[in-house]
Amino acid sequence: MRPTSMTRILLAATLLATACLPAAAQYSAPPNTGNTFKDTSPLKPPAGAKIAIIKFEDLECPACSHAYPIVHSAAERYKIPVVRYDFPLKMHIWSRDAAITARYLQDKVSPQVADEFRGAVFAAQQSIASKEDLANFTRRFFQSHKLNEPFVIDPAGRFNAEVNADYTLGERIGITQTPTVWVVTQKTWVQVTDMSQLYTTIDNLESQVAASTPGKTATSANSKLRHASGTQK
Repeated sequence: MRPTSMTRILLAATLLATACLPAAAQYSAPPNTGNTFKDTSPLKPPAGAKIAIIKFEDLECPACSHAYPIVHSAAERYKIPVVRYDFPLKMHIWSRDAAITARYLQDKVSPQVADEFRGAVFAAQQSIASKEDLANFTRRFFQSHKLNEPFVIDPAGRFNAEVNADYTLGERIGITQTPTVWVVTQKTWVQVTDMSQLYTTIDNLESQVAASTPGKTATSANSKLRHASGTQK
C-alpha cells in the first residue's frame, strides 16, 4: 500500500523530533525529571552564583534550536548565568565545524558575537544542509559583522580541542541526547526535559536557596538574585 500524504507528514515530523537522539536513546523522559547520569559532580553554578542553568547543546539539533531562546530569555529574566557546553553528535555533519567557529569568535572577537553566531545558526538551521552551506552562512555572518574571516579557522586545533573537552565532560556525566539542560544550585540539580517547565523549576530552586539562607526571606533572596550579574559564557 502506498503511504498517504498524511502518513508521510507524520513520518517526517517523527524523524525531526528524534533528530538529536542517538539510536540508543530515542525516548522521551517524563517532564522535569532527571535521567540516570554517571557523574553529576560537575553540575554546580559558577563561582559566586547561587543558581545557574547548565546546558549541553548541538548546533545542528532542532530541539536545541527550540530550547536556545527559552533558556536565554529565562537567564535574562532571572539574572542568572548560563553555562554552555558543546556536544556535537557524531551523526551530524556540520555541527562540530559550527562549534569551532563559535569558539573562534568567542576567543578572538567577543563572547557576545559568539553568542550572536550561535543564535543565528539556530535561526538558519533548516537552510544549512551541508558543510558548504555552513561555510556560505559563516562567510555572510563575518561580512555582516565587518569581520575578517581567516582562511583556516583553527589551524592549530585549539578550538577543536575545546569542543572535545566539552564532549568528554558530557560523556563523563552520561549525556545521551541534546539538548540536556539543568537548573543547578550548590546543593542540588534538576534536569529540565520540558522547556515549558524551565521558569517553574527556577522559581522552585530559588525558593529552596532562599529558605536555606539564614535571616533572609524568599522575597529578599529572589530580589537579590534578579539584580545579580547576568549571563556568563
